[in-house]
Amino acid sequence: MTSEQHYATVARLSHSLSDDTKPRYRCLKDGLTSAIERGELRGGAMLPSSRVLAEHLDVSRNTVNRAYRELAVEGFIEPIERVGYVVNEGLGEGDAGRPDRYGSSTPRPVRWDERLGALAEGDDERTRPTNWRSYPYPFVVGPGPEGFPIGSWTRAMRTALREEHRGTSLHNLDDQDDPLLVEQIRHIILPGRGIQATPDQILVTLGTQHGLHLVAEALIGAGSTVGIEDPGYPDARRMFLKQEAKLVPLPVDALGVTAPEGLSGLDMVFVTPGRQFPTNVTMTIGRRRDLLAQAARDGALIVEDDYDSEYCYSRRPPPALKALDTTGRVVYVGSFSKFLAPGLRLGFVVADAVLIDHLRRLRHHMLRHPPGIIQRTTALMMEVGDYGRVIRRHRRVLRSKWQAITEAVDDLFPWPVSSTDGGMSLWVAGPEDLDADSLACHALDEGVVIEPGRSCFLGPDRPARYFQLGFAAIDREAIRPGVERLARFL
Repeated sequence: MTSEQHYATVARLSHSLSDDTKPRYRCLKDGLTSAIERGELRGGAMLPSSRVLAEHLDVSRNTVNRAYRELAVEGFIEPIERVGYVVNEGLGEGDAGRPDRYGSSTPRPVRWDERLGALAEGDDERTRPTNWRSYPYPFVVGPGPEGFPIGSWTRAMRTALREEHRGTSLHNLDDQDDPLLVEQIRHIILPGRGIQATPDQILVTLGTQHGLHLVAEALIGAGSTVGIEDPGYPDARRMFLKQEAKLVPLPVDALGVTAPEGLSGLDMVFVTPGRQFPTNVTMTIGRRRDLLAQAARDGALIVEDDYDSEYCYSRRPPPALKALDTTGRVVYVGSFSKFLAPGLRLGFVVADAVLIDHLRRLRHHMLRHPPGIIQRTTALMMEVGDYGRVIRRHRRVLRSKWQAITEAVDDLFPWPVSSTDGGMSLWVAGPEDLDADSLACHALDEGVVIEPGRSCFLGPDRPARYFQLGFAAIDREAIRPGVERLARFL
């Protein structure tokens, strides 16, 4: 390119200097960048000196020098000692508009549908609208944030930021957990479930799903066979399917999951014995002992999701399955999110120390550790007794809501609904001809949100007559009016 062509190119930069929203050096730098990318300034081309270009554009030399320096830092141009700047040889040729190098002047869009792996069956199923909070009668499953202890949490977080706690709250913990939180889990949470554990048997997670994901990745692979409750927790099913496991349905009745006579051929069994999801039944002690005995005999592992066993309203919850385990084959998954706030995303896994060490290394490659400030704040809340007070208050509030929805359903529904002694939802079995998906759509028009139960079942012929009525996230005063509106459709 001749000197005249260079000056013609840089002369076209003068219009870019008229942009008053950016500094002049930035306008000049952006104009030169565009010229290089378009191929107007090719690789190896010498740029005018700062004095010549400044005179040509009627700007200061400082403006030109600063633009050149930034272009050099970003690799668009290279300085040559006592000579000046040249365009990087790897740039300025074969860019957009020059098809000779890449064969086409039109950039090819990314085909994400070809790049992305397949999702597990049912990953696209949604049982409630994303804006469910805007509806007046949200009978959604799971807790709401209304009872979150803002005062207690704020005090604990201020304490967590004091000098003596900052090492844990704000520094990188590598792959370790907050030792204070681990101790609180050992001494406050687990004894209430009958579980004893050493610190090396506990891993802190970002909630139940994160814990299940780690366990699935560690213990399940293509060719594995997993027994899973039917109906059961859809997200657990999807995680296992993502690992290419074969799923074997285990029916659920009024006494909990019904395991087959033998577990031979099953690598793992996933259960929710404390509060079965979605039916809310509690597995009897007899069933628990039978399951443990069969697993020990046939070599199967058991994953226990103890997601809301704290919410029993008429009796004390039975000990966890993990508490009865004498062989170390039960992997216990727990959560703080159900008891404090769903957005907290904090949980834990209790298992044999060898497995926990492996899960810790897996977690390290994902996210190192859950945020230290969240761990230490939760631990401090527990240490001063605020966590226990929150649980007791939640239990009183939920018991009142449970009584309200149980009475409303008994009074207004055209068929009987099986009662439970706790939990955060009701599992409703309608007549054979009920289509709960259609019911959910019609109910939305009346401001009522319910969750169809079809997604909880395995197999292609999943029944449509079941749905869930959550009562934790709805105001108590709205429960009966909402059930009345729903009953009109029934």
